[in-house]
Amino acid sequence: MRIAIVAESFLPLMNGVTNSILRVLEHLQERGDEVLVIAPSTQDTGAPDEVYGASIHRLPSVPLAGYTNVRVAMGGVYRVKRILAEYAPDVVHLASPFVLGWRAAQAAHQLGIPTIAIYQTEVPSYAGRYGVPFLENWAWSRVENIHLLASRTLVPSSFALQQLRGRGIPRIEMWRRGVDTRRFSPDKRDAGWRASVAPAGERLIGYVGRLAAEKQVQDLAVLANVPGTRLVIVGDGPQRQALEDALPNAVFTGFLGGEELARAVASFDLFVHPGELETFCQTIQEAMASGVPVVATGRGGPLDLVENSRTGWLYEPGDLVALRDRVVDLMGDDAKRRAFATTAHASVQGRTWSMLGAELVAHYQAVLAAAEDPGTSHTSTSHGTREHGTRERAAW
Repeated sequence: MRIAIVAESFLPLMNGVTNSILRVLEHLQERGDEVLVIAPSTQDTGAPDEVYGASIHRLPSVPLAGYTNVRVAMGGVYRVKRILAEYAPDVVHLASPFVLGWRAAQAAHQLGIPTIAIYQTEVPSYAGRYGVPFLENWAWSRVENIHLLASRTLVPSSFALQQLRGRGIPRIEMWRRGVDTRRFSPDKRDAGWRASVAPAGERLIGYVGRLAAEKQVQDLAVLANVPGTRLVIVGDGPQRQALEDALPNAVFTGFLGGEELARAVASFDLFVHPGELETFCQTIQEAMASGVPVVATGRGGPLDLVENSRTGWLYEPGDLVALRDRVVDLMGDDAKRRAFATTAHASVQGRTWSMLGAELVAHYQAVLAAAEDPGTSHTSTSHGTREHGTRERAAW
């Protein structure tokens, strides 16, 4: 197939969206597909122009206010339409679309190219976290318009499925996330690393993720004095300095990736995630694959990932007393924590990126087949002939 992936964020910025795109690119390269990634520009002169065989087309961008390593692509629909018309993909993949993705959704619609929109980030709800709650309704309107145009929307969790259905979005399917169980494994537990962050032998309570308002890392302050424990924060972001001030006894490692991250996660005794705006939460899967039980907020993606009293605990959003109680419960009972860890590890085996990649390709093929059959297409948009590379889009 010939696929264009439109990414709101991409390398060198590493986050859940970028990680998912990389795993998709890896799968598509193995299949021999042709891929173009359209993404915001970067100031990193070492950023690659090809990743897993896919060409990277960078659009001019500006840094997001207050979060300078996140960049927002500039320009209008016409610029994206011109790129897509020249590349002539079979399918356009919209990765967590909002700004650039909205332009791409319109451009693909005008060209009659079928689209798969991946709902991965609850952007509208970020408005309240960043002090602009009056923008939330506008942001939801943007999200709805994107997904109404899409040939199919893929969501990562049952919470996200019901959320979008409640907003009238049709043609929704579930597409979860894979986890690399070779990289994230209990075998990566490292006594030396544990001693380096907790020289007094404390048990480790770990968090992995961006240090940003929407992650609510400040809620972990209620764990600061849990007896015999050390809080370890892995990640970076605009709130790092404020969090270091608020959590003076915690260890902040900064961003970790690859084997460094796998070693850190496997070395935790318990993983915590306080964020309430997770559509999935990949770091929970990685902790479970590493044989680490989880305490997380009972909203969004964690509802599908954490099974109460088997793989970890969920607590009511905002109930920080319950968060602390759940952590104390597991940190004070070695046998229970080990049992949860064993069950957590077993629960994610088989969730490979290869399997998820094959599911995604099946979705590509389904929307392409529907676009080529006007009797099954959901809109009256134009559809392309099958002349590869020089295909022209002709209206039915």
